[in-house]
Amino acid sequence: MSVIATFLQVVLLIVIVLTIFNIIIFVHELGHFLAAKWRGLKIDRFQIWFGTPIWKKQFNGVQYGLGWIPAGGFVALPQMAPMEALEGASTDEMPLPPITPLDKIIVAFAGPLFSMALALLSAVVVWGVGKPKDFIPTQVVGAVVENSPAAKAGILPGDKITQINGNPVNGFAGSLESITESIILSKGKQIEFTIERKDTHSGIPSKLTLISQFETAKSEWYQRGGLRQVGIVPEVDHITLGPAIHGSPADKAGLKDGDILISINGLKFTSTQAVVTLIKEHGIQPLTLEVSRDGSPLTITAAPVVPLSPAGGKPMLGIAFYGEPYQNQSIVHPTPFKQVGESLRSMWITITSVTARDSSIGVGHLSGPVGIATLQYKLLQMKDGWRRILSFMVLFNVNLAVLNLMPFPVLDGGHITLAVLEKIFGRPVKAKPLEILQTGCALLLMALMLYVTSKDIGDRFGHSKPASQKIIFP
Repeated sequence: MSVIATFLQVVLLIVIVLTIFNIIIFVHELGHFLAAKWRGLKIDRFQIWFGTPIWKKQFNGVQYGLGWIPAGGFVALPQMAPMEALEGASTDEMPLPPITPLDKIIVAFAGPLFSMALALLSAVVVWGVGKPKDFIPTQVVGAVVENSPAAKAGILPGDKITQINGNPVNGFAGSLESITESIILSKGKQIEFTIERKDTHSGIPSKLTLISQFETAKSEWYQRGGLRQVGIVPEVDHITLGPAIHGSPADKAGLKDGDILISINGLKFTSTQAVVTLIKEHGIQPLTLEVSRDGSPLTITAAPVVPLSPAGGKPMLGIAFYGEPYQNQSIVHPTPFKQVGESLRSMWITITSVTARDSSIGVGHLSGPVGIATLQYKLLQMKDGWRRILSFMVLFNVNLAVLNLMPFPVLDGGHITLAVLEKIFGRPVKAKPLEILQTGCALLLMALMLYVTSKDIGDRFGHSKPASQKIIFP
C-alpha cells in the first residue's frame, strides 16, 4: 500500500471514530432535548462537546454548537439545576417560570433512556449480523515462565485450571469467567488455583489446590499500573516460525517466517518453551523439523550452533517461535438482552474492582475520550472491525446510560435526586449552595477526565512486556 493510500486510510478511520463518538453523544443529548420540548422547557443551547463553541448557529431561539473539548455534550436548560461550570452562563436575561419536579425527572431520565435505546438498537443489529467470539477455549497450561509466581506455586505445563479463588473458569481468555480475566480481576494478596493434573503413569487426573502470588508489569508514573499476571500461557494450537537471523543455521537450512511447526524429531509441542528447551538440550546434533508452508508439508534438517557470544551460551538455531493459542473467532449471534446483560455485568465488575481496596484495578485503569477513541480505531483495523464497532456501541451506550443515572451532581442521576428531594420537601434546593456544589463536582469531573486521559496518552509509550508474552528466540 502506498504512503498516500495509508495516510487516506488513517484519516478515514479517524473520521469514522469521531463520527461514531459524536453519534453516541448526540443521541443521548437528543433525549434531553426532545423531552424538554415535550414538557415545554426553555432550551438555551444544544452543544456537542464542552468549552467555547468553535462552531455555533442560532435556530428557533436555540443555539446549536460544537465545543472544543471532546468529552461529551449538553443541552442547556436554565430551569433545571445550574450547570454553568460546564455549559456556561445562560443567554436568557429574563426570569423563567419554575417547572415541576416531574418535568425535571422526565427530562433528566430521557438522556440515559435514549442511550439505552441506542444500545438495544445496536444489539439488535449485532444479533442479526453477528460478532466475533474471540475466545480461547482451552484451560490447559501450555507453559510456565521460569521463576514466575505460577512456577513457585507449583503449576506445571499440562495442568488444567478448573477454578480460580473457588470460582469455575471457562477458557483461557475472552470472557469474564476466563483464566486471564479471573487473574486480572482477582482480589487479595494471593490467588487460589484449583487444577486437574494427570498422573504420569496411569493418566488419571487428580485435583490439587495451589496458592500463587502474582506480579504486575512495571510501568512509569504517567502510565496505568500493570495488570495481575502469574506467568502462565495457554496450550497452543500450533507454533509459527518467525524471521531467521541472517546467516544462522535456520536461515541456511531454508526455514521461513510464517512456517508452521509440525514436529521436531517426530515430537509435537504445545508450547514454545518446550521447543526452546529441546533445542538447547539437544546440543549441536542435527534436528529434523517438519513444517507446513502455504499448506504444503516440508522436512528440513538444521543443526544448532553455539553462539560466539555470550560465552558459554546454549546451542541456537537462530529463529523465533511464536506460540499461537487456538482461538474461537466464529461469528456468534447473542440476543439483544443477553448483550445488554453482559454489558451491565461487565460494568458492575469494573466498578466493584475499582472501589475494592484489595484489587489491582484502580481509577487510572478507566478510559477517557482518548482511550475510547483509540480502542475504536484499533477495533476498526481488526478483522470484522465493523462488527466489533457495533458490539462496542452496545457496551459503551449501556455504560453511558448507567453512569449518568448515578446520583451525583452534574450527572442526570443528580438532577433526578434533586427533583425527588424537591418533591419531598416541597421546595427546590437553594440556588447558591447548589451552584457551588455543582461547580465543585464539575471541576472534580474535569480533573478525573484529565487524569484518565493522561493515562490514555501515557500508555501510548508502552509498558515493559510480561515475560510470558515475549517472543522466544533460540
